[in-house]
Amino acid sequence: MITALLIDDEPKALQSLQWELEQYCPEVKIIGSFTNPLEALLFLKKQPIDCIFLDIEMPEMDGFQFLKNFPNHKFHVIITTAFDHYAIKALKEKAFDYLLKPVESEDLTEVIAKVSQQIEQDNQKSTLEIALDQLGRQLPLNSQKISFSADGKIFFLHPDELVYCESDGNYCTLFLITGKKILLTHNLKLVEEKLSQNSFLRVHNSYVVNLHKIREYHKADDLLVLEGGIKIPVSRQKKSIFFDKI
Repeated sequence: MITALLIDDEPKALQSLQWELEQYCPEVKIIGSFTNPLEALLFLKKQPIDCIFLDIEMPEMDGFQFLKNFPNHKFHVIITTAFDHYAIKALKEKAFDYLLKPVESEDLTEVIAKVSQQIEQDNQKSTLEIALDQLGRQLPLNSQKISFSADGKIFFLHPDELVYCESDGNYCTLFLITGKKILLTHNLKLVEEKLSQNSFLRVHNSYVVNLHKIREYHKADDLLVLEGGIKIPVSRQKKSIFFDKI
């Protein structure tokens, strides 16, 4: 089942698209439809979704402004508009596909088939990553590597390569000893679980640190200084756990 969100400021266009999906795309489950993009924005930040059908010209916020709130979104964006001159910009904004209104049933079923195929490929990639991660954990501790999927690749990192991880909502950034950054479409809890068997500790709601990379602890400010002079706060709730670990 593909979960979908519909966003269009014209109620008739919204009703028409919903009818087309219900008639010709039974594999799609519509979990929300909005004429107000601001309301859709709040909903989408709390609710995971497979794809959104997004109008461009809306009064409070146009479709491209809406997408700027999700710079690293995992959901597939299908632009729906009556104006074909938006096609090139839609592709630049990483839209999955583009439909002209009024939406034809044949075009709609073709797009949904493509979304379904992409979701299946993404699931296969996740399954492969889990298998590789489990394989890596079977190796001796001094040679184990941890796998992370990002930007169409799977990265294999030795724990010593990773200095700390920082959360940004449903996304997380890995900071490596080389200075390289890797943006993940995972929340920090999932990353923390991957690192649980190594010398890593969540010292704050937004940070997991490599305990081997700590150089100083400032008592007055509850602040860690890592290699390279990086400063990381320690929350009150995590302080006792931190002292137990060190």
